[in-house]
Order: sequence, then structure tokens, then C-alpha cells
Amino acid sequence: MTAPPATDRVTLGSDPIGAELADWGKVVIIETRGRVTGASVTAAVGYVQQDDDSLLVAASDDRTNWARNLSVDPRVRVTREGRSLAYRATVLEGDERNDAITALILTYGTPAERLGAGPAFRLDPLEE
Repeated sequence: MTAPPATDRVTLGSDPIGAELADWGKVVIIETRGRVTGASVTAAVGYVQQDDDSLLVAASDDRTNWARNLSVDPRVRVTREGRSLAYRATVLEGDERNDAITALILTYGTPAERLGAGPAFRLDPLEE
């Protein structure tokens, strides 16, 4: 299975606000491969960029589909500010997970406080 294909502009159909926020760099659009269907699936997700260009993301629930997809296939395409790149997700645990959750809450404020019940990931850029 290959990483989701590159797209010129990701649209979220029912989430035009998420697409606009990604264009502004406030969130990223992650494109995963569906764990059951194999179809490309997109979601707008809050992130924190690290000094090494990796991104930290987290789900607010264990049942979040994009996170469940990443747990099966860690390859993901991330679109932000009109640019789309391939990444590989790594599940974070322990202190790394807690630090990622804290950074996301500090970045996004109160709405992000639901984070912590679902998995957290580091997305490392891949060479294309």
C-alpha cells in the first residue's frame, strides 16, 4: 500500500472551515488511508510544529477514525498553507505523549483540553 496521493488542494467537503484554517496554517489536513476501505480519508487536525519539522498531533478519543487509521498504516499526507508533504506517524507514549498533549493544549487553549483520552503521534517528514 502506498501513501495517500498528493493533491493540489485538499477539500473537506463537509468541513470548509477546516480547509480554510489549513490554508491559513492554523490546522493541518491529514490524509490517511482508511483501515477498512483503503480509501483516502481527510480530517482537519490541530498540530504543533517541532524544531526538526516534525508535527505533533493528538486525538481526543480512542475512536477517532484518523487516529485509528494511523495506527494501522502510519503513512500520512499533510497539507498546510497550500503545500502537501508525506509523513510517517509514530505513536507517542509516556512523557513524550504527555508533553505533546500539553503543547497542543497550550497552543489551542480550552477546546483542546479534551485531548488526552486518545492517542498522540509525532509525524516525521518523508523524502519525496
